[in-house]
Amino acid sequence: MRHDPALAAALQGCRLLLCYGLLGEVMARLRPVGLDYMGAQADWLRALGLPVQVVALPTGAPVAANAARIAALLAAEARPALLVAHSKGGLEALAALVQPGMAARCRGFVALQSPFFGSPVADALCGRPRLHRAAGHTLRALGLGDGEGLRDLTTAHRAAWMQQHAAALAALTQRVPVVAVASELATGPGRAGSLQDRAYQPLARWMHRRGAGPNDGLVPVAAALLPGAQQVVLAGGHRSLVAEGGGRDPVGVLRGLLWRLIPPPLPPAPVPHPAGR
Repeated sequence: MRHDPALAAALQGCRLLLCYGLLGEVMARLRPVGLDYMGAQADWLRALGLPVQVVALPTGAPVAANAARIAALLAAEARPALLVAHSKGGLEALAALVQPGMAARCRGFVALQSPFFGSPVADALCGRPRLHRAAGHTLRALGLGDGEGLRDLTTAHRAAWMQQHAAALAALTQRVPVVAVASELATGPGRAGSLQDRAYQPLARWMHRRGAGPNDGLVPVAAALLPGAQQVVLAGGHRSLVAEGGGRDPVGVLRGLLWRLIPPPLPPAPVPHPAGR
C-alpha cells in the first residue's frame, strides 16, 4: 500500500465518492474469492485517512435515476466531493454534475473507461429484443435495477445526450478539474495480456471489425474521451484500471490521476533585495 502524505494533505477537506459501473456491485461482492473491483483503490484512499463512500447505485437502472442519487449525496454535505467513477458510473456522475449547483460541490472528477459517446456492444444488445429482455430479467433478479439503463449506453442515445448538454459540459470542465481515461486492449499476436484482459479480446476484435477503432473490449477509446477534460489513454481491457491482478496497478493509476486534479504548488515568492544606498 502506497503512503502518500503529500497527496493526503492536498485532498484534506474533501470526501471521495466512488461510483460503480454496470454489475459493479456484483463484482465487488466477489472480492473474497479473488475478484477485485475498486476495492484496492478504496482501501488505499482510506489508508491515506480520507473519507471514502461507495455510492449505492442499482447499476442497471437508468442513468438519470442514478444521477439523481449522486446529486442527492453531493447536496447532503457542505464538504466538497471528489468523484471517481468507472464505466456507466461515469455517465451518471457526469449527469449529476451538470445539474444546477452541483459543480460547486465537486473538487474533481475522474472518469475511468466511461462510454460518454456510447458502446457498440450496447447497440448490439439493445438491437436484439430477446437479448435485451434476457439482460433485463437478469439485472432485476440480481436487484440491480430494471435494465432500462442499458439503452442509455447506446451510441444514439449518448450522442443525443452529449449534444443536448454541450454547453453545460463546457461550463463544467471549465470550473471543475476533470480527467477522462480510456484504455486500449492489444489484440495482436503475442499480446495476450492478463487472463481477465484476454476475456475481452473477442469483443475487442468484433468492435474493430465494426469500425469502432481502438477499444477496451466494451468502450471505444474515442467514446471515453470527454471533450474539455484532461484526456488519458492507457493499455488494458475494460476492468484493467479498477482491478488488481495480472500485473495491474489500479492504485498507482488512481494516484497518478488524482495528482492531475490538484494544481501544482505555487513557487515561493522571491525575497526582495534591500534597496541599495
